[in-house]
Amino acid sequence: MKNTILVTSLALMALFTSGCDKLKSRDQLNKGVEAYKNAKYGEAVEHFKQAIELDPTNPNARLYLATAYMNQYIPGADSPENTKNAQAARDEFLKVLHDNPSDKMAVQSLASLSYQEAGGITDMDQKFKKLDEARDWNLKLIQIDPKSKEGFYTLGVIDWAKWYPNYTAARTKLGMKPEDPGPIKDKKAREELKDKYSAMIEDGIKNLQQALEIDPQYDDAMSYLNLLIRERADLQDNQDDYKKDIAVADNWMNKAMDTRKIKAAKAAPGSGGVTPDAK
Repeated sequence: MKNTILVTSLALMALFTSGCDKLKSRDQLNKGVEAYKNAKYGEAVEHFKQAIELDPTNPNARLYLATAYMNQYIPGADSPENTKNAQAARDEFLKVLHDNPSDKMAVQSLASLSYQEAGGITDMDQKFKKLDEARDWNLKLIQIDPKSKEGFYTLGVIDWAKWYPNYTAARTKLGMKPEDPGPIKDKKAREELKDKYSAMIEDGIKNLQQALEIDPQYDDAMSYLNLLIRERADLQDNQDDYKKDIAVADNWMNKAMDTRKIKAAKAAPGSGGVTPDAK
């Protein structure tokens, strides 16, 4: 009888302690969110850590912790602290995915982090490796959310980022200036580029078109679509096909500029559009 009472008492104490810890965890989470909103990310990190320690099952604390680390990461900055923040953010997002593999925010953040890291890498092999990592995360993102225009857009941009350095290097090697019209005159160089990169160019175009199907006013996608089609024109075998691609590219470039003007006009004070100060 005494043992039964003791076990019951211990169970109640554990339940009470657990309940108190959960309340403390929520308090730390709220304090962290407040610090986060005020861009005090270092302070926010410590509160989120405490929230997790008090309640490891808290579903939001680890996501906030990862995001706070990521907000301290500066793309392109080469320092141990910056590298540490990027790795800490990655580790925490991966822990979120361990418990919930379909967490959209975690996947989207890892995709963005990988892409940002690639931008700061000068070694081309390492840059392309990091871009491939970003590509994998964006592919996972559109599996989770087939309507993610950002996912499709970034896939298109990654294709362009991997193709463009090779394209410009080939033109430079042939003595062509950026303003020189195409197609690339050297047939061998043109064929080599087509063999290596045509599939990548078409994949980029397809992904950007998909982003525009989701959001027809996605002007950034229009701009990159213009670039890929304009550069594809340089690989055409004759002037007629070259001019057709250039005409399509010009159309997307003009549409991007017009769309930006419309958006700017809507956002202008007094236009009836949404302004930064609108409540």
